[in-house]
Amino acid sequence: MSSSPMEVDAQLPNGNSIAAVAAAAAPPSKFGKLAESLKLEHQLLRVPFEHYKKTIRSNHRSVEKEVSAVISGVSDAADSDLSRDEAVNQLSSLVSRLQGLKRKLEEGNRTEHLQAQKCRTRLEHLECAELENMSEWNSTRLKRILVDYMLRMSYYDTAVKLAESSNIQDLVDIDVFLEAKKVIDALQKKEVGPALAWCADNKSRLKKSKSKFEFQLRLQEFIELVRADNNMRAISYARKYLAPWGATHMKELQRVMATLAFRSSTECPLYKVLFEEKQWEFLADQFKQEFCKLYGMTLEPLLNIYLQAGLSALKTPFCYEDDCTKEDPLSQEAFRKLAQPLPYSKQHHSKLVCYITKELMDTENPPLVLPNGYVYSTKALEDMAKQNNGKITCPRTGEVCDYTKVVKAYIS
Repeated sequence: MSSSPMEVDAQLPNGNSIAAVAAAAAPPSKFGKLAESLKLEHQLLRVPFEHYKKTIRSNHRSVEKEVSAVISGVSDAADSDLSRDEAVNQLSSLVSRLQGLKRKLEEGNRTEHLQAQKCRTRLEHLECAELENMSEWNSTRLKRILVDYMLRMSYYDTAVKLAESSNIQDLVDIDVFLEAKKVIDALQKKEVGPALAWCADNKSRLKKSKSKFEFQLRLQEFIELVRADNNMRAISYARKYLAPWGATHMKELQRVMATLAFRSSTECPLYKVLFEEKQWEFLADQFKQEFCKLYGMTLEPLLNIYLQAGLSALKTPFCYEDDCTKEDPLSQEAFRKLAQPLPYSKQHHSKLVCYITKELMDTENPPLVLPNGYVYSTKALEDMAKQNNGKITCPRTGEVCDYTKVVKAYIS
């Protein structure tokens, strides 16, 4: 992922940094957890900021183009020997063009304002992340993560409904993903036009990142001409659109040009693969990667990343045994698949965690064994005994015993 020009510890509208706000909101002992949580919000700020910059660049290009055309028109009119009526008509045409530019600028200004407001809303959302309201803030975060997942999985209508019902439209990137949807839908229909238009709109940034996506689109369009037996058109296309790539991608060009001789019916594996339908799937996947890089998004859905972060602490060889307890998330096939690329959690020393309190059992809070063999922490059983006249109820089996029957466990 490329480095961000707008990090999450950027300035907030009131002049404070996110880290400073978190520090003021949280006691020193609890600040670490909150600060670490905010570090995961890179995408929340980066995406609308990149979208905002893109709109500004687009509006700037439109102004330059229209103003240049008007100046050129005025210059031509001044140099030409026109009659009065001809001069009036030409100037009227230029005035109409300027009026059209004015309308475009007004529309562009409204779009910029809305996108700037979205950036402000997200900064304010991070600013209000305080320990006192973390439960509510985390609930909003979960909804954001779910909307992100739905958009990436193409469940657009469901994502929109969840965002609207939760009033988080300014905290999610529906408009950005809808922009990508048009290109993905076209590629699935074997059309490269929208993808090439997207490349043209982002040419400078794609060139800066040394992207090959446009070149791959051009190759596929050439292959489709060969598939349709339009060899002469394919050759003309190659001269116009593929030749400029020759200095950097000669090997790929030589391979694709050989399809003119081998044709789409070839059984030669080296060239047969170029005509397979999966090439369009590859282009769609490639576009998604380029799109995410352009906007500073993670390549994987945020939901997967958060789940993998938790699973990485739970994954052990025992999780894949047949007798793995059902309480372990990794006993489920879906979680096992998600955790497959993750390394095993390194545990140099065994740790016992109480089933009741979820706290660590150690010398300060030693483990106690019930008559039925189940182990819980001293703190949990003492609290239970005080509340039930010295009686202990095993939360797993429901068996009841006196506190005097429990035995201290020693771990070597």
